[in-house]
Amino acid sequence: MVSLEADHEGGVAKRLWNKFKNERDLALYSPFVVCLASGTLDPTSFLHCISQDFYLLQAFAQAYELAEEYADDDEDKEAIGKLRKRVLKRLRNQDKLISEWGFEPPKEHVCNDATSKYTEFLMETASGKVGGEKFAVKIVTPFEKTKLAAYTLSAISPCMRLYTFISKEILALLDPDESNHIYKKWLDSLSSEKFEASASRIEDLLDKLSISLTGEELDVVERLYHRAMKLEIDFIWSQSIVQQTIVPFSLLYNSVEDNLITLCDFDLTCTAIDSSNLLAELAIVAATNTTEPQLPSSADIRTMWNDLFSQYVEEYQQCIESIVPSEACVDASSKGTGLDYEGLCKAMEQISEVEKRATSRVIHSNVLKGLNLAEIKRAGEHLAFQDGCKRFFQDLVESKKRAADIHVLSYCWCGDLIKSAFSSGEENVLNVHSNNLVYEASVSTGDITKDMESPMDKLRVFNDVTNRENGGKASTVYIGGTAGDLLCLLEADFGIVIGLSSSLERLGKHFGIAFVPLFSGLVSKQRELPETGILSRDGRSNILYTVSSWDEIHTFILGR
Repeated sequence: MVSLEADHEGGVAKRLWNKFKNERDLALYSPFVVCLASGTLDPTSFLHCISQDFYLLQAFAQAYELAEEYADDDEDKEAIGKLRKRVLKRLRNQDKLISEWGFEPPKEHVCNDATSKYTEFLMETASGKVGGEKFAVKIVTPFEKTKLAAYTLSAISPCMRLYTFISKEILALLDPDESNHIYKKWLDSLSSEKFEASASRIEDLLDKLSISLTGEELDVVERLYHRAMKLEIDFIWSQSIVQQTIVPFSLLYNSVEDNLITLCDFDLTCTAIDSSNLLAELAIVAATNTTEPQLPSSADIRTMWNDLFSQYVEEYQQCIESIVPSEACVDASSKGTGLDYEGLCKAMEQISEVEKRATSRVIHSNVLKGLNLAEIKRAGEHLAFQDGCKRFFQDLVESKKRAADIHVLSYCWCGDLIKSAFSSGEENVLNVHSNNLVYEASVSTGDITKDMESPMDKLRVFNDVTNRENGGKASTVYIGGTAGDLLCLLEADFGIVIGLSSSLERLGKHFGIAFVPLFSGLVSKQRELPETGILSRDGRSNILYTVSSWDEIHTFILGR
């Protein structure tokens, strides 16, 4: 764990809020928040959720009372006391507020398990039982009391900030003049200046009370803050939803007839490095260890790789420039002219020629000759993945979905490398569609079977897979990150772009493709979702969905 002392960008509260960005973002993908944002959330679910405020506010008031007692600075005591008074006022006015939001206050309150877990954690923290007996605080000196006040505020701070964050993210999707969203008044209250001021005041106090803490004590603050955020996110995900929801997406497809097929690119979509770089390093090592005089030296191999790579990059950039000249770059997606699919296909044909020439040059150079299959598999097992990617596929395989419905489509020259990367020595359950090295006695000859060279090859495999499965009735998710994925992304029910690059965005927008954040897209889809829970799709969409992490994809498809 990195000490918070090492980071000087803002106070403790801000640093922790930013550190756990991925986790807090996952609250947006909960069924409750997606339905809430869409305005389709059943009022019964909403009322049950806000009825839990009765228990949360009581716990906040008790925790503030203890924190006020612990603080040794009169100014801090006064500030904490004001926070407590605001909580008590809100608790007294809760029914009135619910009426102002347009709802009938619930006649009774039933505390759910997720609420109990958070309130118990908060009261244990405020009482000095911090993180279990190991970190229990003995209240002896005034300084130790101040430390406990900081710990208590660290267990409250992320909850307040999380609600302002969620409400602002939702309101950003709504028309400012929209009046028919039944939860807008509630959302407005959570994003109001008054609510924001309370959240900021808690954070300011946490920063001030943490100034004198040691590195070890700041680590305790971090653990408590993280625990509080996780419990609050658990609370959001635990909310009962009576309607069909677009998330988790896999739950829409529980039968063979309505199967879900997940397809994905490999290099730099799944992996942290391009597989060609790894194969290049293996080729250099193989050349270093060889005793055959007719094979090139490791220095020669390195030079050839550099030349091959430079030539590919130059041709690719020239190709993109010929398709979308920089001086004539126009965002066709914003002009409402629709998708120019024919033009995009012609552009992909041009890119295909570049990819094919590059593969042919690699084969003719014999630069991959002499690679040992066992070494390739071993390297694949240790290949670095993007954070969360491998866990997503492992969880997808272990879910109720059939393993045959997971497909990897890649230009990679070695399918064995991909299989070993995903299997890590275990039985591989993914379908891999790629090129392959040719071997003699488990040693590569330098030749490649050219099965997947271009965007058009990817589209062919995509169509073969999706048309074969269930007579074409299956729903599809395609995950990619390169220009070569554009056609497959557009064909899928959900085309997800991870880590949107400037070149991909430039090319896509030129042909009328709109890139929409996944959360925003899910809110729109939730509004369209019929009671049957089956999405209809009329024609090819020009919308692709963007994410910044695999955790977003995991939560969208499988849930938390």
